[in-house]
Amino acid sequence: MTGVERTRPREARDSSIGVPEQRSTSAWAPRAVAPVPAAATVPEQSRGEHTHSEPPAPGLVARGAVERTSVRGQVLDALRAALVSGDLAPGEVYSGPALGERFGVSATPVREAMQQLAREGAVEVVPNRGFRVTRRSDRELAELAEVRALVEVPVVTRLARTVPPARWAELRPLVRATAMAAAVGDRAGYAEADRAFHRALLAFAGNDQVVRVADELHRQVGWSTSDLALDARQHAALLDALEAQDADAAGRLVREHVGG
Repeated sequence: MTGVERTRPREARDSSIGVPEQRSTSAWAPRAVAPVPAAATVPEQSRGEHTHSEPPAPGLVARGAVERTSVRGQVLDALRAALVSGDLAPGEVYSGPALGERFGVSATPVREAMQQLAREGAVEVVPNRGFRVTRRSDRELAELAEVRALVEVPVVTRLARTVPPARWAELRPLVRATAMAAAVGDRAGYAEADRAFHRALLAFAGNDQVVRVADELHRQVGWSTSDLALDARQHAALLDALEAQDADAAGRLVREHVGG
């Protein structure tokens, strides 16, 4: 794909694709990927009684010719942010073409991004209609949290005994990032900072497969986090325990943190 710019009615355009200005009548107030000029909205189309009204999607930045994979990656990041914030509602159906119109791209990168989210379990394919956001039951969330604890608790307990205390200072900026996102209620920003902290923590184990598996589990259960401030405080407490080489406390804190 050589570019993503479309002709849009009624408003002046530059080389960027943006997010519609927030209006009081819109249920969607997404976190934009980048600050860009306002884009025109597209008239809603009926997709069936169970189909979401498909409010404007998060913005994308396009400067000149953009590689197709780059566009798909931007769409994927924006959709993940919308899932975290709740702008893509569980149980609702979203069509690729309609979301593509609002992104200012073809339906192809949207469908490709949605297929990736389907592989991750975030959405499910609805034949001839689009994708439905997965609604996880309490039991499913509990099971995922249990598996995550089985992966992370023993690893972190071992790290508390083996990693020199001074090394844990490297993670302090990541802990501060989660606290800052929590303080302003930025759920999408918090999700990114939270996963970055856990990836960096587990990377001390030197096992890429552990990091990959834990990250995928984290992505699936992380959307259910409700108390960001508590979650951020647990990061700080865990880092304190690691610096003190208190393996028992570190293991207990991880188990409480992941909910397993």
